[in-house]
Amino acid sequence: MAHPFLAIPSFIHIYYGTGADQVNSGEMAHYVRSLVRASVDSRPEFVSWALRSHTGEEKESIISETALHMARLKVRDVTKKDVRVDSLKPEIDYERRNLTKATGRACGVIYEGFNLQQLYGNFIAPQERNLDHLHLVVTNQLFATWDTNNHRYHARVSIYGLPTLLSTSGIVEAPAKPRDFYLRRHLGEEVHALKEHFKESCIDYHDPRLTDVLKGYAAQALFYYLQGYPFCEDRNCRLFNAHRQSELLQAQLFSPYEFCARHQAVLDQLQEM
Repeated sequence: MAHPFLAIPSFIHIYYGTGADQVNSGEMAHYVRSLVRASVDSRPEFVSWALRSHTGEEKESIISETALHMARLKVRDVTKKDVRVDSLKPEIDYERRNLTKATGRACGVIYEGFNLQQLYGNFIAPQERNLDHLHLVVTNQLFATWDTNNHRYHARVSIYGLPTLLSTSGIVEAPAKPRDFYLRRHLGEEVHALKEHFKESCIDYHDPRLTDVLKGYAAQALFYYLQGYPFCEDRNCRLFNAHRQSELLQAQLFSPYEFCARHQAVLDQLQEM
């Protein structure tokens, strides 16, 4: 059966802003090339790449304005939506220092995800701001979106669109850990010891498995472009929308196959075009 496509990217740009020891950029790019016949290139951290053609006062002005916007995107209370207050100078200075780093930014702030995506979208060059180009921003920054069901912000691994945002910190923090982890932490056990105890059932920062996990989220970004929906209900498919660490590990690392039959058929059709 032929599958309709909304868009097929000819160019895929992957931006790495996580630090050299976080993600194997070559391995990830090679994997994306195996999914789709597109030109795939690896780029430095997203904002650094966007600012490469600016110098002097113009560059300083853009950095200052962006730092102000970033400070305003800070989620100050996860139980309150759209609470905007004037940012303090230390908060703006923090963002400015972060923006001048080429990679491995500090990640102690949670940002409102959709507004962060919109801000980053403004940095994409006009000739690359179309469906022929898929932009994957891999970052260690943590972002969240508002959940209308329980009226609070929740950390996310990914936000799909132009550009797609993929967070390594989100991989660690967003999917729920085993119940015993939270119980033992509540009873006073030290977090580092808990992470060591649960290391086989949870992803952690600087985890060597991060690259393999990110491959699945890159595949989700591709399917968002291809069909307008990035997820699958099959818990063994890489497109499964995991809400728990156990589900994430099953879909991305422990599954007997990469994609369910339906989504594999889409990829096979794509390869034949």
